[in-house]
Amino acid sequence: MTDTVTALPASASRQATLFRFATAGSVDDGKSTLVGRLLHDAKAILADQLEQVAATSRQRGFAHGEFDFALLTDGLRAEREQGITIDVAYRYFATDRRSFILADCPGHVQYTRNMVTGAATADAVIVLVDARKGVVEQTRRHLAVVSLLRVPHVIVAVNKIDLIDFDEHRFVEIELEAARVAEQLGVSGLHVLPVSALEGDNIVDRSERTPWYQGATLIELLETLPSTDEAEAEESDFRLPVQLVLRPQGAISPTVAAEEAEQYRDFRGFAGRIAAGSVRVGDPVEVFPGGHETTVTGIHLAGADADQATAPQSVTLTLADEIDAARGAVITAAGTAPAGRREAVVELFQLDPRPIEWGAKVLVKHGTSTVQALVAEIIDRRDLETLAHHDAASLSVNEIGRVRLRFATELPLEPYAQSRSGGSLVLIHPTDGATLAAATVVEESATPTPHHP
Repeated sequence: MTDTVTALPASASRQATLFRFATAGSVDDGKSTLVGRLLHDAKAILADQLEQVAATSRQRGFAHGEFDFALLTDGLRAEREQGITIDVAYRYFATDRRSFILADCPGHVQYTRNMVTGAATADAVIVLVDARKGVVEQTRRHLAVVSLLRVPHVIVAVNKIDLIDFDEHRFVEIELEAARVAEQLGVSGLHVLPVSALEGDNIVDRSERTPWYQGATLIELLETLPSTDEAEAEESDFRLPVQLVLRPQGAISPTVAAEEAEQYRDFRGFAGRIAAGSVRVGDPVEVFPGGHETTVTGIHLAGADADQATAPQSVTLTLADEIDAARGAVITAAGTAPAGRREAVVELFQLDPRPIEWGAKVLVKHGTSTVQALVAEIIDRRDLETLAHHDAASLSVNEIGRVRLRFATELPLEPYAQSRSGGSLVLIHPTDGATLAAATVVEESATPTPHHP
């Protein structure tokens, strides 16, 4: 008898939703301390780990009962020795209301590319600002990355509020500056709150030392903000980039019934991770490229049959018709497939030390498809101090700019503002396979007037 997986009710699905968030900010703004404090106050630290951190903290001169919370996240030896975060540290924890994946990202400009990695799949990014320093260039750079990646929610945590004696006037100054930069960059969904990562003010418990702040605590925001998975499942059209075509392999046992053996021989499934939307058995779909229309006859989820599947689940679909859809194809809801494009303007964040220049030949990865491409034009570069756009002949590491790409094969691109999965690209070096840049597709209406070097 075949197992059947039924879809959860909408309310239950929301309660079980995983929420991904990342931390960012300049060096020494207290990101690792904030993460450690959050994990500690949310009771997400095992007792033996807490004892080890307490012992190490005492060795570093902390008083009995006090902790160096950064020890909970700075896992690499070089991080502990230098007192900085280098790699993205992922932590998993849960409260009574939600499960979380946290990415603690580096603050140093040298490791900004790691911050891009951590924020790429985040539902929210917490950007820390030192209350004594205010908004600095690295804050602008990280907010520009957040804008580039269209992260749905941005939380600016004004940290070390205790070191300025909980000065409301100073907090308001930083809040207004952060809002101005966010507006210039097109960042929406901004939340600003005063915190002390070291002492725990407004992290999990509301602080009595900031009576002038009436907003939510950090954990309250994280528990209540809607996740990207919820939005993409409820509002987006169905998209399944095909990763693998499954066909029977090997001989069929003679003990298998003839009817089952025939079904086994005829099985042809299209496997992949649902990038957006949801699908049910019986739904009409079409396949890019080609535009062939057919119907979903089966959904296989974690080894069982299902009536429905939703982003970001990994599934195998069977279709009513024999359709040629190899790796790189995209199965979409009927009538919603994007038109294939051989050219696109993208906003690009340069990750590799080798600059991106006009005329460069690269590989572009979109979904499960990888195609050859040409950098047809470097349109401009964003000045992270003034946030203005300037003409540029190339883009160096950690720089952000707009570039026109031409592809050897049509890609089903969508504006990133409409679809994070359909509008994201990765540029790869064609010789050594290194990741050169992350890019997002710009809307046609926002495409700048072309000019060439």
